[in-house]
Amino acid sequence: MKNVFIIGVGATPVGEHYPRGLVDLALESMRGALKASPFSPKDLGALYVANALGETLAGQAQLGAVLASAAGLQGIEAVRVEAAGASGGLALRQGLQSIQSGAYDLVMVTGVEKATDKFDTAIEAGQALALESDSEAELGVTLTSQWAMLMRRYMHEYGYAVEAFAPFPVNAHANGSKNPGALYRFPIKADKYRSASQIASPLNMFDCSTLADGAATVILASESLAHELGGRKVRIAGSAVATDTLALNQRQDLLWLTAAQQSASKALKQAHLKLTDINVLDITDPHSITAALVLEACGFVERGKAPSYAAEGGISLTGPTPLATAGGYKSRGDVGGATGVYQVVEVVRQLWGEAGATQVQGAKVGFTQCLGGVGTTAVSHLLVAS
Repeated sequence: MKNVFIIGVGATPVGEHYPRGLVDLALESMRGALKASPFSPKDLGALYVANALGETLAGQAQLGAVLASAAGLQGIEAVRVEAAGASGGLALRQGLQSIQSGAYDLVMVTGVEKATDKFDTAIEAGQALALESDSEAELGVTLTSQWAMLMRRYMHEYGYAVEAFAPFPVNAHANGSKNPGALYRFPIKADKYRSASQIASPLNMFDCSTLADGAATVILASESLAHELGGRKVRIAGSAVATDTLALNQRQDLLWLTAAQQSASKALKQAHLKLTDINVLDITDPHSITAALVLEACGFVERGKAPSYAAEGGISLTGPTPLATAGGYKSRGDVGGATGVYQVVEVVRQLWGEAGATQVQGAKVGFTQCLGGVGTTAVSHLLVAS
């Protein structure tokens, strides 16, 4: 595999950006990623845009062309990539492969989502597009209700009470409270979790993330160009994607995220790394149960042990698998199709030693994984400081 390097990153704060549009947010993150590099937009060979909800919430498709035009890049190859919540990871993979193929030496990957100026009914309708339409979404099933059913099953299968999942949001909020770019910058305690109102039982308010606005960008360069530039960079050592059935009711094992397991395994093999080599990770965690199932599927924790592992400090900044160091979905905010790009930006900052109060000491290898739907599409990346 040809080496490809990340040489620049940028992101807007995640928030309720009511006065701002999708294009405005994207351009800010693009400028931020280019700021520390010697390049201008006109040096780019291609632009890959990750977005899941543009048509339904922003009233805009053709986002590749839209952003290329707004950035003064008319004529460039510009493509929108969509795979629900896995859009960002898949867009990064497209950018990576375009350089590996020899087509380009420098490309930009931008993830953007604009949602908070829409009513909840429109947001629910947009998110339902990640579900199987005939047997699930058409009957009123939502992503949150599906994760709630999986949490109920998990509790039954392994004998956990709801309180056992508190360490996940407590950890996310502890880290997010120190992130100036997070949506919810306040810590919570386990007793507050226990008294929170229900959203979709057994999921409560602190189990569930909030869809918000934001944009993140990374710049990828070929090995020859990256070495010519010198300076800091991060190598993409592994990249893999896997898929599962779209309909949850078609899966034989409801508590095993097969696509998450397969993509993580493939990426590790490609990178010639082991799970124990990973110093920091950012995964899909819009609900506490999601984080638990991902940790288990990827092999970080034994099956049925994730809540106990989290309670013992396994996911803290000083634990074996530091998780949600910038707040994760719960505190940073859920940025839909842009999530995979935000994850990479956050892990790159960790590997560059620029994560501030939540810096994981000695971080040299990072792992990101984003999921589309209820684990239907999974995209994993291994990032190594270089």
